[in-house]
Amino acid sequence: MTEQPSLFEPPAPHASGPLVPVERFTGTPYAAGSDTSQAAAVSIALTAGTLNARIFDYLEAAGAAGATCAELEDAFGLRHQTASARVWDLRTRGYIRDSGARRRTSSGRLATVWIAR
Repeated sequence: MTEQPSLFEPPAPHASGPLVPVERFTGTPYAAGSDTSQAAAVSIALTAGTLNARIFDYLEAAGAAGATCAELEDAFGLRHQTASARVWDLRTRGYIRDSGARRRTSSGRLATVWIAR
């Protein structure tokens, strides 16, 4: 029997890697016409699929509780730019969506709570 996750504790990231095949999340989009965006896409290309899969697994495990970008940053030890780019990518591909809920960040500002589709 598996233990039911708490509604108040976010699920732990999977130490052994993503549960969803990484190939599902390959390809790194970038802003057309932006050399810096394209360079960033190339630099993250090798890890983007793995990060996307791990974040998707995390949000899927979190269920309706979801997670904010700041919570994903903390859970995976990511910089804001990396976490927000992965969230943007997963959202534009239709894997995650805005739950409609908002939670306060450590700065006190409201943040979108993301959930798996």
